[in-house]
Amino acid sequence: MKNRLFFESSNHKEMSMVFDAIKKEQENIGYYSLPEQETKYIIEYVNGISDKIESVAIIGIGGSSLGAKAIYEFIKPIKELKRELYFFETTDPVNINTILDTITLSKTHFFVISKSGTTIETFSIYKYIYSLQQNSSSYTFITDINSPLDKYANEIGAEVLHLPDNVGGRFSALSVVGLAPLALCGIDTKALLLGASKIKNSFFKNGYIRDTLLKKASFYAINHAKYHINCLFAYTESLRYFSEWYVQLWGESLGKRQKHSAFNVGLTPIGLIGPKDQHSFLQLIMEGTRDKSVTFIKVEDFEDGIEIPDITLPYLESLDTLNKLPFSTLINLQCDSVVEALENEGDVPIDTITIPKIDEFNIGSLIFYYELLTSLVGKLIDVDTYNQPGVEVGKRILKRKLEKDNKCR
Repeated sequence: MKNRLFFESSNHKEMSMVFDAIKKEQENIGYYSLPEQETKYIIEYVNGISDKIESVAIIGIGGSSLGAKAIYEFIKPIKELKRELYFFETTDPVNINTILDTITLSKTHFFVISKSGTTIETFSIYKYIYSLQQNSSSYTFITDINSPLDKYANEIGAEVLHLPDNVGGRFSALSVVGLAPLALCGIDTKALLLGASKIKNSFFKNGYIRDTLLKKASFYAINHAKYHINCLFAYTESLRYFSEWYVQLWGESLGKRQKHSAFNVGLTPIGLIGPKDQHSFLQLIMEGTRDKSVTFIKVEDFEDGIEIPDITLPYLESLDTLNKLPFSTLINLQCDSVVEALENEGDVPIDTITIPKIDEFNIGSLIFYYELLTSLVGKLIDVDTYNQPGVEVGKRILKRKLEKDNKCR
């Protein structure tokens, strides 16, 4: 993975301080150790339940599903997988029934994922599916040790896999939360972790990524009031759900009150897909308010050689410049053209990330890259990157409403 910055940050003292803080943070934040985790037990477990399973489903929301979905949807178009993976991640009744109409309940294995073990959305869906399929062997529960869900699973004799210590939901993609269902689908989880490990080692062992991430995080922090909107502009449909994961990671981690002041700060994430969004949101970036930075992600080699046919169309001869052009070349030329246009503007901060190809190693690298970047920016803008008090307020209100509604029924 290559990252080219078109902007500079010169606060070297601050960058050195935040690097030291992140090194120390490894002692109590669990996601840093995931690239080196022992996964033998996960592989043995999924191999032991794979007989007669045709499809896999995750019942979970937010960090319990978005990471696995980002990886699965990235790999699915280029690899023949063993099983389809479905996501029950909304209480929309139409969506629930649409997925249920697609799968065979008796041949589907469900991963019910909730760190706290009490997530309302997750258990409303689980209760409904459990009413249709009450065989406990059809479910694997993933939660914290001794959570209410852990106790429930033990009560019904179902299998439980535990989250590692101090790994928050939105940082859990490379934990058992993502690895178990992905491995059951046939995704190479070892390659995922090797990709993450490469980024981790490059950062902590003075590789090329350290300077890039420190400069980028420092720039975002110094300019967070001016450039408070961060656009991720991916030039491949395979990263559509990675963009959703990034939006949660960035928004839930960085939108906070500062720890040492009463100020509310944050960096608003926006996920875009090129070239489609060239014909909509790009206009706002080019000529709108100068409050946005943009990161472009492109794929160096799509490993797909389909070309535009060598056909001349009446009255459209000017478009013959497209003839015999590979689509992979065209989409990267489109990306490069937009980058150049914004570079010429001179006042829109941009950078480009180039992924060599679409595979497990590279999505693992990209995920850990963004997790590290989030932690760095969180330190620099003085927020607690790993809590979500704003989200918890809404959950408490919902619980009160449900209790009141239950009394009225």
